[in-house]
Amino acid sequence: MNRMHFPLCAALALACVAAGAQAQTYPDKPVKIVVPYPPGGAVDQVTRRIAQKLTEQTGQSFYVENKAGATGTIGATQVARAPGDGYTLMANDTTYSILPQVFKKLPWDYAHDLVPVAGFNFAPTAVVVAANSPFKTLGDMVAYSQANPGKLNYGTGGAGTMPHFATVALEGASGLKATHVPFKGAGEATLALLSGTIDFQIASTPGVMGQVRGGKVRLLAVSGDQRLKALPDVPTFAQAGAPDYKVVNFTGLWAAKGTPEPVLEKLRKEIATAMASADVQSFADDLGAVPGVVSGKAFADKLKADAQLWEAVAAKVGIDKQ
Repeated sequence: MNRMHFPLCAALALACVAAGAQAQTYPDKPVKIVVPYPPGGAVDQVTRRIAQKLTEQTGQSFYVENKAGATGTIGATQVARAPGDGYTLMANDTTYSILPQVFKKLPWDYAHDLVPVAGFNFAPTAVVVAANSPFKTLGDMVAYSQANPGKLNYGTGGAGTMPHFATVALEGASGLKATHVPFKGAGEATLALLSGTIDFQIASTPGVMGQVRGGKVRLLAVSGDQRLKALPDVPTFAQAGAPDYKVVNFTGLWAAKGTPEPVLEKLRKEIATAMASADVQSFADDLGAVPGVVSGKAFADKLKADAQLWEAVAAKVGIDKQ
């Protein structure tokens, strides 16, 4: 029996040595990070900054490729089918935990084909209106929606995205009543807000801070336990009359199944180093985000908890799975 097991043990030992050696040299060629949404949204902005920092730290290029469509599943499928070597990664946000509630069947094995690497840059969600909007407070908008059924509308990057589910969650927490208008991406929804096509949107703060500073939009409330350093005049949802609304977004990275654990650990360490740097922390503060890191099992556990939250929201939405 021992003789039979020896070749297997030897093979496993060699595999471990090879994986360790791979991690020591990783990355030795450019690393592609697939953002499954159009340019301009929060995931795209944060991913490009972290990619720049990882490039600086490792001396090897980390670059972003936008592969938008189908609520992020086109880009996710590309990464799920890529070699498990750490050279093709996916960036995403809380939307990833919503996908099982939107699709009857995904084109990859949701539980196994993409491995959580780390979540970072935790960003409050905010109610965003145009600067010339008549709504000055969340209470104003809720009262209007109840007095004028069917008149208030909001935009998102598509049905089943985090902003869609997050707005439905806000309706339950505040009594807001609004009509959903889906767009092809979060950036396009923001443009619709600026043009007056929609009345408001729910967005993570990194996606709209540029417009806030430019005086083009106004925030009525942000999630979190306290006001943001970058937005001291904006009340929290609890202060604005919706204390049960606690949705916080994040950006994270996933790798293809089969990526060696030492490579994943190397990525996690580099991400932690990046997020601890003064310039990235300043970048996060400017976006109204918190530059924390949750990695490995803790990140996987967070994704499971988020999935349970969105499952409950989906039951309220009554969304027909595609």
